Amino acid sequence: MAILALFTGSINRDGYEALRKEIGWETNPAPGGMFHVAAFDESGAIHVADVWESAEAMNRFVEQQLMPAFRKLGLAPPEVAVYPVHNINAFSALDGYRV
Repeated sequence: MAILALFTGSINRDGYEALRKEIGWETNPAPGGMFHVAAFDESGAIHVADVWESAEAMNRFVEQQLMPAFRKLGLAPPEVAVYPVHNINAFSALDGYRV
């Protein structure tokens, strides 16, 4: 079952860009990852929404790639909330953001 994972943390833009470079999820996507979007609020805190094919796929990525990268870069891990997906719609405007 697909899941929505919402990550919130104190990582700033530089930390996020370091994670992108370290993991390379855009050039080597994790199996089961379907959608990823990141935003920063007024205080600079990060908010990430991911959709995964399953909780198991997300957990593999977190355990094997994400957490080791957090440790290597000295970044504090975010809080995460996971929910089963009820509905997914992808509209044509999304096409300009595909990797």
